Amino acid sequence: MEKILYKAETRGHNYNGWLDTYNTFSYAGYFDPERINFGALRVVNDDTIKGGEGFGSHPHNNIEIVSIPLCGALEHRDNLGHVSIISPGDVQVLSAGSGVVHSIHNADNEKPVSFFQIWVLPKNKDIAPKYEHKSFNFINSCNELVNVIAPNRENGCLYLNQDVWFSIGTFTKNNAFDYRLQKKGNGLYAMVVEGKFDLSGEILHHRDGIGIFDTDKVKIRALSDVGRILLIDVTMKIEFRL
Repeated sequence: MEKILYKAETRGHNYNGWLDTYNTFSYAGYFDPERINFGALRVVNDDTIKGGEGFGSHPHNNIEIVSIPLCGALEHRDNLGHVSIISPGDVQVLSAGSGVVHSIHNADNEKPVSFFQIWVLPKNKDIAPKYEHKSFNFINSCNELVNVIAPNRENGCLYLNQDVWFSIGTFTKNNAFDYRLQKKGNGLYAMVVEGKFDLSGEILHHRDGIGIFDTDKVKIRALSDVGRILLIDVTMKIEFRL
């Protein structure tokens, strides 16, 4: 088993007046040659947008974009005709494929919106762009790992153009389980959304992350009264880079 720690305080950080962002991997003005990606996982941004602000229309291609709101309401618009507002408990997937133009704004003029924006390198290039979002029960469920994204839409999951599975779970103190990797050769990236967890002997706190590979399972135990964790089971094989 190999491990790479991504402690919260070591992330890149930028604040420009309306956007407060923390970057686990190199992105925009933050660059660390040792932190480009974890397998096909390319970007994990922890963003907070001021009320009424946001990212104007901009293009993407050949990248899989996942948005997971933590608080507030996030508005999405794209040139495919999709207009939606996603809130905590929702997950949104945009497969940019051959090309898409979209915008992201805080849907509330007063309260901030916080969300994870995650990019995954795709399995197949230049597919037709696709958008979808769905509400899941991971906000209210307890001591259960909720699978929200899978490459084969299993169990009502959202689809992603890559061999990757996203799961989110809320656990109470001392609840433990073995997470088994979905595919041989995949690695597991985990981030503590809130609380404290033990992952195969590594103690992680609020927004700490870890990449674990060369194993087929990871032992996970909650150490705080209530904690939430995000797991990304992702291929370590990269067909191409951005």
